[in-house]
Amino acid sequence: MDQPPWLQAAWAEFGVREIPGKEDAPEILRYFRDAGDTNVETEATPWCAAFLGAMLKRAGYAGTGSLLARSYLDWGDRLDDARFGAVAVLSRGDDPNAGHVGFLLSDTNGKLYLLGGNQGDAVTVASFDKARLLGLRWPKENVESASKGDDAIFSRALAHVIEMEGGFSNDPYDPGGPTNRGITLEVYAKFRKETVDDGTRARLIAELKRIPDATVTAIYRQRYFDPASCPVFTAPLALMHFDAAVNHGVGAAIRMLQGVAGVTVDGEIGPETLAAIGAKSLADLLDDYAETRRTRYRALPHFWRFGRGWLKRVDATLALARTCAAADATNRGLLEPHQIGKGESKMGEKSKTGISSGDDSKWWLSSKTMWGTLITAAATVIPVLGPAVGIVLPADLITSFGDQVMTAAQALAGLFGTALAIYGRLKADTPLALRKN
Repeated sequence: MDQPPWLQAAWAEFGVREIPGKEDAPEILRYFRDAGDTNVETEATPWCAAFLGAMLKRAGYAGTGSLLARSYLDWGDRLDDARFGAVAVLSRGDDPNAGHVGFLLSDTNGKLYLLGGNQGDAVTVASFDKARLLGLRWPKENVESASKGDDAIFSRALAHVIEMEGGFSNDPYDPGGPTNRGITLEVYAKFRKETVDDGTRARLIAELKRIPDATVTAIYRQRYFDPASCPVFTAPLALMHFDAAVNHGVGAAIRMLQGVAGVTVDGEIGPETLAAIGAKSLADLLDDYAETRRTRYRALPHFWRFGRGWLKRVDATLALARTCAAADATNRGLLEPHQIGKGESKMGEKSKTGISSGDDSKWWLSSKTMWGTLITAAATVIPVLGPAVGIVLPADLITSFGDQVMTAAQALAGLFGTALAIYGRLKADTPLALRKN
């Protein structure tokens, strides 16, 4: 995705939000400092202009230095037409001095989609009526970004993928055929702008076996990382999504992510998808994405042969994504070192009812991971050992039946849990009294 450097900086902050109560999010206070104001000491001060100015500065551009959104009406060059990444200045109410400012992502059906700060008390994507638009601006100076903000994320994700893929293989059961470091012969040939036929096959395989590091990097970046929109995600999600794009295909990975985010599955990462991702806990997003990948693997016809490795790959990717999230939160100085997403609460956070929402409190009957493990074991073992005792069941049939049983069991678990919750609530509302002897 070709986007201006200030937009890359803004995506890196996606999900940062205000902290309820008297505490102030340290990231938001840094926006004020980066934008040029050293006096503000609370996030209660409107901060949309501070966020925008901070992102411009981090990308090598000068903002207005003001906390007034409308100050950007006289900044940069005026645009007559919408442009991806433009600074959009909006009105706010009837006050001629009040306003809102953010980065334009889309102009669709009378709505402007902005990536900005102080939108629902967070850095997120939000829609606004186009009638509120006061002006669109673009920086005057053509300042080069010091470096691509996503290079470090790509390097880490690439190292993980290459480790998972391994070296050269030519398994007859693998539909990809000859593969080295995760790059198939067909993909390598397309990169070289050649076709695989009887006259080129042997030579291309020999080249694939000694494929240079620079070529590996270029293929993964051009064919998977950028087309899957990984640069717009924070490192933990980019890692999981990139690995999925490599192993399942870019389109399939995007559709899986959209399904997890609960939006229309159209294979395009747009404002709706980004907004839904930003509203979801990163911990839940990673867990659900991993489980969706496991389910997809189990439905594949070659699961019996490659299934164990595929599932280990998902587990390893999820573990690394969690580690990456925890390290990122700690490095950014969040109040809770166990926070795993920008602006998100730590895993296992207690809900308003006082009941932990973490996995530790989950009954095994409602655990997708537990059921997934049982289904996987059955789908792997029965097709191999079954014929010896007269049982012939294909893996996909076992998986389908197992998924139906899991759904029914989880429904029963939910019903039982609801009944217990209602009973507990009724007991909690009953006044305490001394029992008579």
